[in-house]
Amino acid sequence: MGAKDAVGRYGERVAARYLTGRGYEVIDRNWRGTRGELDLVTRHGDTLVVVEVKTRRGTGYGHPAEAVTRAKLDRIRRLTGEWLHTHGVPWLEVRVDVVAVVVARAGAARVEHLRGVL
Repeated sequence: MGAKDAVGRYGERVAARYLTGRGYEVIDRNWRGTRGELDLVTRHGDTLVVVEVKTRRGTGYGHPAEAVTRAKLDRIRRLTGEWLHTHGVPWLEVRVDVVAVVVARAGAARVEHLRGVL
């Protein structure tokens, strides 16, 4: 696993802990569909929340959330539909959130949760 992959996996663990601490239940991680992967699939009350996690070591190349483009959101929307179909689970409400994680050199992480980006 390369350094970039390790940072990404670390960010996903940080995001999962952050969300769990705020009442979310993680029901799937790194789910692979036919056209990509969903980082986290969570439940918050009666809402299914698909979470895209973006992690960077700093903001020199921009905020991590800036990497979530319209094309990426379109792919997440299609993958979310595929996840729902595959699992046969009816949800009244579904939303997509982004959790941006910035990792400092000392390993501390700053988390920003953007709700309902899609």
